[in-house]
Amino acid sequence: MKAAYTRYILDFKVPGGTSRGILTQKETWFVRIWHDETPWIFGIGECALFRGLSADDRPGYEEKLKEICEQIDTLDTVSLRDWSSIRFGVETALLDLKNGGRRKICPGAFYEGKQSIEINGLIWMGDKEAMYSRIEEKLTAGFRCVKLKIGAIDFNSELELLKSIRSRYGKDEIELRVDANGAFLPSEAMFKLDRLSRYDIHSIEQPIRQGQWREMEALCRNTPIPIALDEELIGINDPKLKEQMLDVINPQYIILKPALAGGLSGSAEWIDKAEKRNIGWWITSALESNVGLNAIAQWTAMLQSSIPQGLGTGQLYKNNIISPLVQKGSTIQYDPSLSWDLSSLIWE
Repeated sequence: MKAAYTRYILDFKVPGGTSRGILTQKETWFVRIWHDETPWIFGIGECALFRGLSADDRPGYEEKLKEICEQIDTLDTVSLRDWSSIRFGVETALLDLKNGGRRKICPGAFYEGKQSIEINGLIWMGDKEAMYSRIEEKLTAGFRCVKLKIGAIDFNSELELLKSIRSRYGKDEIELRVDANGAFLPSEAMFKLDRLSRYDIHSIEQPIRQGQWREMEALCRNTPIPIALDEELIGINDPKLKEQMLDVINPQYIILKPALAGGLSGSAEWIDKAEKRNIGWWITSALESNVGLNAIAQWTAMLQSSIPQGLGTGQLYKNNIISPLVQKGSTIQYDPSLSWDLSSLIWE
């Protein structure tokens, strides 16, 4: 086999121009793998590095990609366990190649356009009127599960917004998930969880910063709201350490971002260990292009989960890779009548 990689800059759609602190671009890499005798048939995968969050965001990243491409014939993806985003890209490229180089990662009903995935609508916190507008947009689109980012503004203001939402939409109309991104201090977290619990919250993601196992365990043991671990999983790649973390904290849910949680193999390992402990889970994307999102969506569909997943819809970027992925209502689907356009990728 042969392999090559390329770097690509995704440009976000930023309404009203740019401002300080607003993410306007995301750097990513794509790897292409083919057989010598049939170079026109190739698999492609996205090495979806997330600067500042991925555990493999460290010096030598591109050098590692070059090394992998040179050794692709003898590569064992287990050796990439500590290079999560690269493992995700290589795994998915190999699966694509295995399935004929047609961007088919997991054969099945989703790829054939016969299965859709229910997703949650993401709502960024803002002022009350902006929140109402965003909620109405999601409801009009058909969403019945929304996820709200909290911890960015005054907590009492956030509670007022949640109270206002619940005064208009009951829990049978909207399932509310909130994501604190580790914003709470351990000393205040239980008080805040109690306040949030008054608004029929489905779950809260990462209430305190990761790495505080004992404090998180106490929260999960006593919480009035189910807790989902997210950032807590990043960088934990050893199977024994995964078991140790789950046994110590014993969360209600874990959230898996394959590019951050050990690729598809590492994420499957997390799911297996969670299910053996009666811990729930769902899958979330992490600002991938349509190449990575396609792989995650096909893999997620194969898992047959019945709850809304946290997958994006590919609409964040001005220069995303054109793909057959489409959003219909509150679902993401694959439309086989549409085509891929990889012409914007220039290979080394």
